[in-house]
Amino acid sequence: MDSLVTTEWLARADNVLVLDATYTSTIPGSPPRDPRAEFEAEHIAGARFLDLDTLIDETSPLPSTVPTVAKIAERLRALGADTETQIVLYDNGPHHTSCRAWWVLRLAGVDVALLDGGMAKWKAEGRICEEGLPWTEPGGFEVRPPRSRVRTLDEMKAETGQVADARSAARFTGDEADPRAEVAAGHIPGSRNVPYPKFFNADGTWKTPEHIRAVFEEHGIDLGQPLVTTCGSGITAAILAFGAHLLDNEAALYDGSWTEWGSRPETAKALGPA
Repeated sequence: MDSLVTTEWLARADNVLVLDATYTSTIPGSPPRDPRAEFEAEHIAGARFLDLDTLIDETSPLPSTVPTVAKIAERLRALGADTETQIVLYDNGPHHTSCRAWWVLRLAGVDVALLDGGMAKWKAEGRICEEGLPWTEPGGFEVRPPRSRVRTLDEMKAETGQVADARSAARFTGDEADPRAEVAAGHIPGSRNVPYPKFFNADGTWKTPEHIRAVFEEHGIDLGQPLVTTCGSGITAAILAFGAHLLDNEAALYDGSWTEWGSRPETAKALGPA
């Protein structure tokens, strides 16, 4: 299974577990939404609700912090996944949060794909949707070696390689204040700004690999070298990680991202363009 699958492929696929990875709880400026209620009202036929909002480390003071691998495995078993189950993720929002779910599930060794264009494209094509919360027979998923890599604050303090920041140019330069009052403006010194919307067509589908590579290169990122991605709270950083993955670069993700770095008194903050 490819890492990015089309609606046509999914409509014909058998023995695939489809998971709704819509997420809203810690994205500043997003309108109030209830992903579970939205899923219950309408979802891709046969899909199950991942509940990405709760697939976090609830003991962390930071938003959306990555959960333990044991929690990921427990969630997958509850959703009916076995170890070899093919999983396809989609979301129903502008922030492409299925990329975050892709990165999180890969920490447990899952080989998972994204639906190109998500729910919006599926519905635009008139494909089958249904309502309700389906009953699920538990699966026997067992953890495998991780496919994703995570970076901690201490590791980022020692990082000397490439760092790509998915936030808007205004947030990166500090021209726009961070939406969290306790977080400074600016960016990690030495990082490069790669605004994630540049990877997508108007209908929410991914642009070609050639275009994705050109975007990285335009912003000073060499995909032939190791890469770490960051953003505000670790959500849209996963978009950059997935884009790099499509081009055979398995980037690490700084999970605390700017919310952690920008709120710490000892970390250096840079303003202006990279």
